[in-house]
Amino acid sequence: MAKIYTKTGDAGETGLLGGSRVPKDHLRVDAYGQVDELNAAIGLALALEPGTFARELLEQVQRELFNIGAELASIDPTRTSKALREPLIGLQHVAALEAAIDRHETQVPPLIQFILPGGVPKAAALHLARTVCRRAERAVVRLEREHDTRATSSVVPYLNRLSDLLFVLARVANHAAGTPEITW
Repeated sequence: MAKIYTKTGDAGETGLLGGSRVPKDHLRVDAYGQVDELNAAIGLALALEPGTFARELLEQVQRELFNIGAELASIDPTRTSKALREPLIGLQHVAALEAAIDRHETQVPPLIQFILPGGVPKAAALHLARTVCRRAERAVVRLEREHDTRATSSVVPYLNRLSDLLFVLARVANHAAGTPEITW
């Protein structure tokens, strides 16, 4: 069995898809690293009770975040892999998030004030994932500004809608648990 450590990153560089090496603090590495952190934050939310709450939806989101990570980890997806010649996340994924937001938003009263993040553990974890999502979105925007990527065509809108979905799911989790929202 191969060892988990390779020592190839000990000098402060990491490999991208396609074999290029960049410093570990490169904007591209920061962007896909923050998407990975978002994926882990969603995993934490999934691990909390109730375990069935939005499970299928959030697991699909996790798979899509892996696709985003793969796209961000490739300097030139058209030359790196046949699988990456077309964007792995498209506007149809953004539309699916919007539909999920619309479905779940009907389960909570209309929002008329800002609310403080928190509530039951599931909701608090979803609020945390939402803030990690916003940070990942900013990292992808920075990457797009500095490097010619195709991230803004679908990845930035996807992350933007995902943060909205996580907010709505946090509200639904609190509502389902009978925990009132604390307004600001």
